[in-house]
Amino acid sequence: MSVVTKALELLKYFSASRPEIGLSHFCKLTKRDKATTYRYLEALEEAGFVEKNRLTRAYRIGPMVLHLAQMRELTVPRREGARHALENLAEATGETAHASVLSGTDLHALLERQSNKHSTRAVIDIQVLPLHATASGICALAFGPEDLLESTDGNLKQFTPYTADTKQRLSSAIDGARKTGFGISNRGLEFDVYGMATPVFDKTGLLAGTVAVASVASRVTPETQINIKQQLIDASREITTNWGGAIPVPVEECWARSMEHADQQKAV
Repeated sequence: MSVVTKALELLKYFSASRPEIGLSHFCKLTKRDKATTYRYLEALEEAGFVEKNRLTRAYRIGPMVLHLAQMRELTVPRREGARHALENLAEATGETAHASVLSGTDLHALLERQSNKHSTRAVIDIQVLPLHATASGICALAFGPEDLLESTDGNLKQFTPYTADTKQRLSSAIDGARKTGFGISNRGLEFDVYGMATPVFDKTGLLAGTVAVASVASRVTPETQINIKQQLIDASREITTNWGGAIPVPVEECWARSMEHADQQKAV
């Protein structure tokens, strides 16, 4: 891993709940010594990727990141292409809808919409989604490039007892997604969250990201699962179209079989 990569890697530790991080905290998060971490932060600060709060002396996201984010959205308008679909998805399911984008081997949170139907809601408070522990991640592993799976080697952290933290459990989850067209994580990242995700494609014909619903697990029933699946299919098609892509035929066939099976179970 290059020095540049190691330095830029520090940016992923910022989040809405952790907008500022001090040097000592960075050392704990990265498990690196203070001198090395400080050198990386100095380089990032000089380039404008981070800035130091004069009062707290902690670091926060710098103006260059905001500039690049704006340029990214202007040239590759992902957020606007997902906004309407997420609003409909949250309204139709009564749960939290969110989209992610794939960059290299990382799946980054893009946008979320929460429903006002319930006072208790799932909150997406993470910037890079663990591939093995989230519905979006499992979906990406199932329909994305092969090197995604390689990137999880030795990095199967257990978040809950239900996390796919072994190769066997992860392989089973990926196989299930490929058969049905839906990535599912039942309490894999948090004890009270049930996630379901579908793939999103762009003009390259390759996986560009995912769209997902994060539900409070206690509210999930066979009936709500069917509704979420249908709403996710609609959202995936809309976002994919807005991003200039088309849903691959094999994925559409997976969805058709899944919904046919769901209808059959509902009729029994």
